[in-house]
Amino acid sequence: MSMDRETACRIYSLLLKKYDDPGSPRTFLEFENPYQILVLTILSAQTTDRNVNAIRNEIFERFPEPEDLAKARTEEVEAIIRSLGFYHAKASHIIGTARSLVGRFGGRVPRTMEELLTLPGVGRKTANIVLNHAYGIDEGIAVDTHVRRVSGRIGFSSHPDPSRIEHDLMRLFPVEVWGNLNYLLIRHGRAVCTARNPKCSECPVRPDCAYYSLHSNCVEPRGSIRPRRAHGRPETLQTHSSR
Repeated sequence: MSMDRETACRIYSLLLKKYDDPGSPRTFLEFENPYQILVLTILSAQTTDRNVNAIRNEIFERFPEPEDLAKARTEEVEAIIRSLGFYHAKASHIIGTARSLVGRFGGRVPRTMEELLTLPGVGRKTANIVLNHAYGIDEGIAVDTHVRRVSGRIGFSSHPDPSRIEHDLMRLFPVEVWGNLNYLLIRHGRAVCTARNPKCSECPVRPDCAYYSLHSNCVEPRGSIRPRRAHGRPETLQTHSSR
């Protein structure tokens, strides 16, 4: 990890200023309870949140509680989630998870990382999202495709592995912002730091961005002046140590 905490916190403050819209929901999946966010997050692997939200009503109308999903026929679940891709594995995962919730946790979604990781189809990303969205608990930072891409481009982490990226992010940022950091990086990845043709000329963090500094495809419009690196401490985030 080459970036220092002061620079990382300055970047966080700039992203917060750009995307901290009180009118925007802080979640991208539409859920009403811990059971729903757990199922939806498992289903969101290798597809978009929009696609998952499109089938949420049908699946929860048919299986409103873990007990209902635990008794489901695999073929019935597959028919509902077929559009999401990998529907054989995903159906097996959510049915198996529902059975674990009923058989081992009294029908309730666990509140710890260790217990969540025992459920079928649940890794650290899913567990982090469930803990944060359902219970307001931040045990780590969920690293999805947007967080992975943006973290690498900006320079928060040089590792391709999500677990190493999460470790680097947890060292750079205090625990109080871990949940919000995931939201900000996803918003930035969707709006500006896109997978193809990132909009560097619109990026508020480009003075500190490694990709902008080094990548030949990031060219400023003719006649513009590339801003110098800003100095000074961030106004909205202190660099005190995380736990």
